[in-house]
Amino acid sequence: MKLNTIISLNQVVREYEIGEDLIVHALRGIDFEVEANDYISIMGPSGSGKSTLMNIIGCLDTPTRGTYQFEGEMVHEMDDNQLASIRNRKIGFVFQTFNLLPKVSGLRNVELPLVYAGVSLEERRERAEKALQRVGLADRMEHKPNELSGGECQRVAIARAVVTEPSIILADEPTGNLDSKTGGEIMEVMEAIHEAGNTIVLVTHEQYISKHASRTIHLLDGLISDETRNSF
Repeated sequence: MKLNTIISLNQVVREYEIGEDLIVHALRGIDFEVEANDYISIMGPSGSGKSTLMNIIGCLDTPTRGTYQFEGEMVHEMDDNQLASIRNRKIGFVFQTFNLLPKVSGLRNVELPLVYAGVSLEERRERAEKALQRVGLADRMEHKPNELSGGECQRVAIARAVVTEPSIILADEPTGNLDSKTGGEIMEVMEAIHEAGNTIVLVTHEQYISKHASRTIHLLDGLISDETRNSF
């Protein structure tokens, strides 16, 4: 594994038992690396293994076979508590459905990961405000999700993902609930986050979204079928 490699998957297989006799082969042997400041999109039809791969990268699941290293830590050998520690310390998540707490402000939503990390009130307030400023919501911090547009909710979610200064940001269909214009604006925010030094891996069905990434991984039937580099 190279010095600037954050993630390294080697021959990762994920199988699920359905009943007594049926085994679903979600991933069939994935070799995949993510280096610092990479911007990678993952594409593929339904059932290709995108969600399974994302769950494994995000330490929400572990391989049936194969190895997974995250900054040198052996993820494939970890128990649930160790996986939770990696998620909390090193990964920022952006979801299609935003996953915001509805009854608290955008600022409180962004502070939440820092609460779990034991950061003091004063420091987490300062860091959350800066994160919201980065995504263009300096004047909307005290608004609750039902007082924000879909695009603004996703900006809050992006601010929450970056506030812990994670090693990598995982975005699962980040524009899936947005119209194309708003989706384009969100991708401009993601691009600015990347240009500031963040490493991003995103899943998308949309070709125009994937072109924002520097390279695209294509999955088919649990295998990487192709990899393309995008020119800018």
